[in-house]
Amino acid sequence: MLGRTYEDQICSISRTLEVVGERWTLLIVRDVFFGIRRFGDLQTSLGVARNVLTDRLNRLVEDGIVVREPYQENPTRYEYALTPKGMDLLPVLLSMMRWGDKHASPAAGPPRLVRHVDCGGEVEQQLACTKCEQRLDENDIEILPGPALTAAAR
Repeated sequence: MLGRTYEDQICSISRTLEVVGERWTLLIVRDVFFGIRRFGDLQTSLGVARNVLTDRLNRLVEDGIVVREPYQENPTRYEYALTPKGMDLLPVLLSMMRWGDKHASPAAGPPRLVRHVDCGGEVEQQLACTKCEQRLDENDIEILPGPALTAAAR
């Protein structure tokens, strides 16, 4: 993981990696999104050591990506649910999934399909302009300095 200070990194990607860049973190978020919400079920699904899963879940709770919700008393047991902040990672997961389907999928094809519930159509992600709604590709965009970078340069 990167350091916890950002003196040399004025970059949203590096700050995002501090939260979700560890190898198990997005897999945990994926599983919670798929409906695997209890510790034991997550551990079985992922094959991760208990201490690692505990650490990552605590970090996700601390960062506001998941919330612990009790589902049993005596003893108290918890399950995990995505917060709105966690749900905002869905496009990231889908983008990674699509990349993996294209460049790292097994010969049999992609492991999962993403379909629209109402009509069964395949779900696409694309770049689009918020002003004119035109679909874009990498040749249609430019990356410019934002307010944080401009302020740091002063």
